[in-house]
Amino acid sequence: MGIISFVGFTLLVAIISYLATRKTDETSSDGYFLGGRSLTAVVIAGSLLLTNLSTEQIVGLNGSSYSEGILVMAWETLAAIAMVITAIFLLPRYLKGGITTVPQFLERRYDTTTKAITSGLFLTGYVVVFLPIVLYSGSLAISTMFDVPELLGVSKEWSIIICVIGIGVIGSIYAIFGGLKAVAVSDTINAVGLLIGGIMIPVFGLLEIGDGSISEGINTLMTTNPEKFKVIGDSDSSIPFATIFTGMMLVQLFYWGTNQAIIQRALGAKNLKEGQKGLLLGSFLKILGPIIVVLPGIIAFHLFNGELEVADEAYPTLVSRVLPVSLVGFFAAVLFGAILSSFNSALNSSVTLFGLDIYKEYINKEASEKQVVKAGKSFGVLLAILAMAVAPFIAKAGSLFDYLQEVNGIYSIPILTIIVVGYLTKKVPAIAGKIGIISGSVLYIISQFIIKPILQGNAVEAAKANGITDLVELGRIETSAYPHFLHVMAILFVVNIIIMLIIGKLYPREEAYEQQYTKEVDITPWKYTKIVGAIVCLIVISTYIYFN
Repeated sequence: MGIISFVGFTLLVAIISYLATRKTDETSSDGYFLGGRSLTAVVIAGSLLLTNLSTEQIVGLNGSSYSEGILVMAWETLAAIAMVITAIFLLPRYLKGGITTVPQFLERRYDTTTKAITSGLFLTGYVVVFLPIVLYSGSLAISTMFDVPELLGVSKEWSIIICVIGIGVIGSIYAIFGGLKAVAVSDTINAVGLLIGGIMIPVFGLLEIGDGSISEGINTLMTTNPEKFKVIGDSDSSIPFATIFTGMMLVQLFYWGTNQAIIQRALGAKNLKEGQKGLLLGSFLKILGPIIVVLPGIIAFHLFNGELEVADEAYPTLVSRVLPVSLVGFFAAVLFGAILSSFNSALNSSVTLFGLDIYKEYINKEASEKQVVKAGKSFGVLLAILAMAVAPFIAKAGSLFDYLQEVNGIYSIPILTIIVVGYLTKKVPAIAGKIGIISGSVLYIISQFIIKPILQGNAVEAAKANGITDLVELGRIETSAYPHFLHVMAILFVVNIIIMLIIGKLYPREEAYEQQYTKEVDITPWKYTKIVGAIVCLIVISTYIYFN
């Protein structure tokens, strides 16, 4: 029954997406990549929700909350503030310049080499980190919910590989041959299903805990697990409270304001009003996000007595326990849509970056739009294959979500740095952009993957030599031996800005940069943007005050 409902719902979404996009002009690079700048606020909000709420979020964050509790909600609630900043500050500037990709702005502000380096970093991050994690976490969820090893008579490792290939192939067909509009339509449909299904999980879980009463379930959960409802993280937690004011906000601003896979949704808006309304609607949904991506992990901790061997299996195991069999199939289909959404978005934006920023610029300057689209699709196929090859190895990376966020720092903060400097200054030259992005990446790699392991290893060895054998205490010593990666991000962000400003002072541009209005999109702002944005920020702050 579960398999039937899973297949039925998945096919329904695919058919609707096909019918909604069958008239799209696939010979136009703009129509392929951006859906002809026709996305409305509701479509943008739904698409943003699904793009972000994939299994690396749902499985990864619930795994983290299973281990640490509600403090990990910072990844969700603080995203709302970043979306407000994007709607007010960044989106008007993107649409004013007729920007279709973030690197296009960098080309205009700096030069083509800066754009190429940035596109290369985005693409490397997608193929090495983001796409494989989406595929692996999605495969882990599907494999656990349907007990694929038992169903197919294979090992757990092979069940993951089979699911990775299945998700990768289907996602590639959506993204590469459907374009952004097909992805956005399917995202909107799945967003409704994900909200319904995502809320069902904690509801059924609380009903089981409270013997049929949600309020009693909440009371029991909070009174028996008070340590899981501490929103302020200690220094040895994955999110120490101080990091909220340093690297956390920078990561959020990068993700929601400059990450091509995310911002491409808003760049496809038919005008600035729709883009701003879509982002702000999405920000309200993000505030509700912890109900879906944090609370179930705490419920799983309670129901399973904290005895699961792998924390990242908490969510799919909970789904299998609390949902009726028929609803498991429906929710698996919705979750499958979320998996495809993140995979499709990253793959589609990769195709966009390669087609417009690399192929058209460096490989075939005279290429027609049809040739650009064809080249982009070919590159997308290659990228999908590489991601499927890397995905099974993610099992050895530890916590999915922590691994994703730390490794993303290699390219997220350097890119954010040169964008911020690019918008806020007029005289900083192109050489500063190139140095800023390269130094940011290199310094972060040296910090996190060379210096950090050495210092932490030395600290642990010294502790053992002094007779300390308790694993918890050794873990605290290891954590305190080096600054948290979010603090490192903030430090390097400031360092790189200073480097770029010094270069700008010594070797300023001969002509100050001025952004031109291309008139491709109506950039009349929504008159309630700032008011609604302020309300969103107040709700986020109030949430922290309440749980504190």
